[in-house]
Amino acid sequence: NCRYDSSLGLLTKKFINLLKGAEDGTLDLNKAVEILEVQKRRIYDITNVLEGVDLIEKGLKNTIRWKGFDMLLPKEVELQTSALKEELDSSHDKESRLDEEIREAQEKLLALKLNKDKKK
Repeated sequence: NCRYDSSLGLLTKKFINLLKGAEDGTLDLNKAVEILEVQKRRIYDITNVLEGVDLIEKGLKNTIRWKGFDMLLPKEVELQTSALKEELDSSHDKESRLDEEIREAQEKLLALKLNKDKKK
């Protein structure tokens, strides 16, 4: 192992990746220790810094929860994407209905104008 392989920076990257895959953004620190094969002290070093910059919060029973930015869970991204697609479809439907109403109103105005011209 070279020095970088055991660095706190690399361990932090691995920890963040582990946290990204955690259900509901909540991670059991004991599982993190097992998966990353490090001492619990090293995990605490990371969590203390992340908590200090307000990216995580400590939970119950040796767990932490991500509360930072730009790390939506895949399910949340899927739900947001789905909601935006529905909103877009709805907007397209409304736009089509309004376009049709405008076309019908223009036809009626034209018919009224032609009718008025005939009466003259």
